[in-house]
Amino acid sequence: MIIDTHCHLDDDRYDSDLKDVIRRAKEAGVKGFLIPGADLKDLKKAQKISNEFESVYFAAGVHPYHQKEYDKEVLKEFLKDPKCIAVGECGLDYYRLPKDEDEKRIEKSEQLRVFEDQIDLAIEYKKPLIIHIREASKDSYETLLNKAANSVVGGVLHCYNASEVLLDLAKYNFYFGIGGVITFKNEKKLGAILPQIPKDKLLIETDAPYLTPHPHRGERNEPLYTTLVVKKVATILNISEDEVKNLTSNNAKTLFKAFEKLT
Repeated sequence: MIIDTHCHLDDDRYDSDLKDVIRRAKEAGVKGFLIPGADLKDLKKAQKISNEFESVYFAAGVHPYHQKEYDKEVLKEFLKDPKCIAVGECGLDYYRLPKDEDEKRIEKSEQLRVFEDQIDLAIEYKKPLIIHIREASKDSYETLLNKAANSVVGGVLHCYNASEVLLDLAKYNFYFGIGGVITFKNEKKLGAILPQIPKDKLLIETDAPYLTPHPHRGERNEPLYTTLVVKKVATILNISEDEVKNLTSNNAKTLFKAFEKLT
């Protein structure tokens, strides 16, 4: 069994064939799907899909690119839905910061405020976090250590950018999502750091429709391609694909309790 812990099935690119996308994935052994929230305007669609398909769940959150649209009260309504099993994807992303120093400082401050607020929501609603980190490893680490390390919430670091500073978070119930980037021919850092991540803290994800694994780069990504991620992880760790499937599925069930019923 494989569980795709991060796939944007609410993306418009699946509107015409979502049932087929899910069917293909299930035929390949993908039994569970988690749609992360990124933008408030898409949450109703993610909620609808999750309630149409038994094996699909969703998360409610606001991506740092959309932090200006953040509304805690709106998120609270979605977090009450039993099919909503996480908070996120939230986090810090410094990749597109303004060049002006004052504007940059304001943007960082706002991203941090919204991130911390969503950490508080995760603790309040007892749901794990889905955390997006890009070129912000130090600030993300310090924020999680200060705000969430002593809680029982935990979460998954998505868009994990192979920063050793983040590895320490494994001891605080944080997991590491491994996606299609691990298959890229020019990717070296993630492959080098993967063996350092505790096996009981590894999760499989696609970030579909983005970051399509080799050899399908340039095409729309979909949960079916978790099989390619599993294969590459198995090669790097020198273990069988079945072992990767079993340990990552068990990890997903530990973090996201709703997946426990999957067989």
